[in-house]
Amino acid sequence: VADLQEKLGRPLTCCTQTFGCQMNARDSEKLLGILTEIGYVPVETEEADLVLYNTCTVRENANLRVYGRLGHLNGLKKKNPHMIIALCGCMMQETQVVEKIKQSYRFVDIMFGTFNIFKLAELLYSRWTQEDQIIDIWDSTKEVVEELPTMRKYPFKSGVNIMYGCNNFCSYCIVPYVRGREKSREPKEIIMEIERLVKDGVKEVMLLGQNVNSYGKNLSVPVTFAELLQEVEKIDGLERIRFMTPHPKDLSDDLIDVMSKSKKICNHVHLPGSSRLLKLMNRNYTKEHYLELVDKIRSKMPDVSLTTDIIVGFPGETEEDFEETLDVVRKAKYDSAYTFIYSKRTGTPAAAMENQVPEDVVKNRFNRLLETVNEVSRSISNRYEGTVQQVLVEDVDDHDASYVTGRMTNNILVHFPGSKDLIGTLVNVRLTECRGFYYMGEQENA
Repeated sequence: VADLQEKLGRPLTCCTQTFGCQMNARDSEKLLGILTEIGYVPVETEEADLVLYNTCTVRENANLRVYGRLGHLNGLKKKNPHMIIALCGCMMQETQVVEKIKQSYRFVDIMFGTFNIFKLAELLYSRWTQEDQIIDIWDSTKEVVEELPTMRKYPFKSGVNIMYGCNNFCSYCIVPYVRGREKSREPKEIIMEIERLVKDGVKEVMLLGQNVNSYGKNLSVPVTFAELLQEVEKIDGLERIRFMTPHPKDLSDDLIDVMSKSKKICNHVHLPGSSRLLKLMNRNYTKEHYLELVDKIRSKMPDVSLTTDIIVGFPGETEEDFEETLDVVRKAKYDSAYTFIYSKRTGTPAAAMENQVPEDVVKNRFNRLLETVNEVSRSISNRYEGTVQQVLVEDVDDHDASYVTGRMTNNILVHFPGSKDLIGTLVNVRLTECRGFYYMGEQENA
């Protein structure tokens, strides 16, 4: 890097773009950490000396977005012969994707997957010395490589990987095939990482895994997720603990009990939710079990905010099945829901199922689902109006620079008058007006 900088007479710049989930976002912080460690200067524009896309493949649309952006990068590369284009992440774990890029996007310099992000600097060196397209895709790994340099997006909050991979094999989901089987990190390593983050100014951590509830099952000395949370809670200086994503089949009474007694675990549970379809999806729980779980959570944490993911148009979905979904929405009373139209992913059992639902039927049901979610959310979202809540300030408001934006413990956004020096601090805010999915407020004792 230093040699090339000297040759060009300027610093080398890099731009990273993240597609997908919080796991990808955390990986991107590590990738950017490696790049800055070896001498690159991060920039926002893709007119950079190195552009890296950390890809997602959960839905087909994510793949199409990457292909569309690659065409633009090709034009930029023709103007800058020193430009390196690198692709990594879940999309690269699909053999047909790699073949397509090799054939149709030969200007891409480096491809690697989800298991070897720590090799980025080495792969760059190989590209500069071999001048060929570098492809390094691993099928799996037994190692969990941590202690990588990291450049965090926010100085006051951070994701922390507690496990990798997934063993659930839901019939519609590509994740177990591209992220591998579950591997949990040792508790002491997680605690040490969080302690270092707190010393560096972090007030809130998000514990990350494809299914955090099954954490610790494959360790030599098994540890439950509830036990891990109790240890994290003991860390001095840490203010908030979040986690993503739990699976309903593994959410234990012990975990609900630990959350209800905790002073640091955030008052928010994201709980992805017709029994017949759940069986076809291989989700390993029923509608009845799911609603019992919701009741258990609410009985121990009456003020909890529940959110969920809902798929519409899964193969074989009938009108009766869809009505069951709407019934769950009404009974669970979600604060909000991330709604998706089923995406046919090659390589998953669902892609080969018969009775794919017609597009017009799916769109109609999707619109009806949105109406129901919004109706339920409106009926409960104003319950905090007039109360004083603690807010972690995250940024200056996009629409008005005299306001700042932050989140309550239940993850609901709050906008209130304030200056940028409040960013990263916990502030008491009186919630003056509910506007659906967010609140307007005023700082108490300002």
